[in-house]
Amino acid sequence: MVAGGPYGLEDLIGKVGYRATLLILLITPLLWSVPTALMVSELASALPCEGGFYVWVTRGLGRFWGFQESWLTLAGSVFEMALYPTLFVAYLSRFAPRFASGYRAVGLELALIAFCAGWNILGARAVGEGSIWLNALLFSPFLAIIFIAAIRKPLAPAAAPSADLDLLGGIVIAMWNYMGWDNLSTIAGEVDRPQTTYPLAMFGSVTLVIASYLFPVMAVAAAHLDPGVWTTGSWVDAGQALGGSILALAVAGAGMIGAVGTFGSLMLSFTRLPAVMAGDGYLPRVFTRHHAKTGAPWVAIVVCAVAWAACLPLGFFRLLILDVLLTGLSILLEFGALIALRIREPNLPRPYRIPGGTWATIAITVPPSALLILSLLRNETEQLGRTNGLMIGIGLILLGVLLYFLSPGSRRRGESSGVANG
Repeated sequence: MVAGGPYGLEDLIGKVGYRATLLILLITPLLWSVPTALMVSELASALPCEGGFYVWVTRGLGRFWGFQESWLTLAGSVFEMALYPTLFVAYLSRFAPRFASGYRAVGLELALIAFCAGWNILGARAVGEGSIWLNALLFSPFLAIIFIAAIRKPLAPAAAPSADLDLLGGIVIAMWNYMGWDNLSTIAGEVDRPQTTYPLAMFGSVTLVIASYLFPVMAVAAAHLDPGVWTTGSWVDAGQALGGSILALAVAGAGMIGAVGTFGSLMLSFTRLPAVMAGDGYLPRVFTRHHAKTGAPWVAIVVCAVAWAACLPLGFFRLLILDVLLTGLSILLEFGALIALRIREPNLPRPYRIPGGTWATIAITVPPSALLILSLLRNETEQLGRTNGLMIGIGLILLGVLLYFLSPGSRRRGESSGVANG
């Protein structure tokens, strides 16, 4: 849900070069991932409910903000989930160019969405176990890249650093690559021993994700591959340069595997939200229907898949910056719930508690907030048609406020069923 290998870092390398990429990849998790992992560890162990962060924000900040939390997450997912079919086609087209565009590309993207929808209907265990094998497969070509770069001489003289760096754009890409720690919370009702599982998973994964990004980038930097030509799919070119056509084919295949695995895992997370919201009266009751054998919310899965398919025509970077804006705001609401619950419910059992007291808890929200402000600045400069990304993001945020007051759930009294059961 957070990382499917170093795929997605290509545009970061192309925008800022190797040195700045490595620096950004080291600093961003300290300012963004670690605070989020701490927050998720405390809240997921204290309130291990189906619906996760929606339940946290509703309980800590109230029904209005709980609805906005889900709206921002689902709106962001519309842009994020269109990224992975795009990446799938980008890597396939490296050795099968006829699939790069047109009806073939669209057909493949739709097929990937349909496959992952069927995979998710089989249930959380099927997705979790399948993801383990997919991750093992997608990392294997990068082990070869790291090994070859370590034992051979650089392929070319070191390229001079570019003077035209898009640092803000690079930071936004890194934020996206390090985002998603809270997504696992929505399936807490399907996780064994969530009070101990979540903290262990968070802190082990932070280390592994950082390593999975840094070492491949260090390898291609040591090989002196030109950073100025890097774009989506360039890991295949790196494989070709270091290991020939066999390694290039393996990297492309791993990129396709990574896209499928990440899409399937994130679908597992996002599709639980409409089902829980329907139970609280915000969506039609049909969204509460679950598969009789696997318990998967199959109606929510199918509807979300259709919505994600509608955003396929947008480009990679435009999808990414809108996702970071909307999802980043939802993460700030989760930090708000963390602080509110510390104040309002100090006696709530917390199997894992962020050390340092309430003031330390407040302090860890500052770095993610600062990074989100930077992403807002970058959205203002990115054009989508005749407007910019910031205006589109603001429009979607205001739409969430309107939808809340139009929904039957806003007129209910008392706490939601999900919060009460939490």
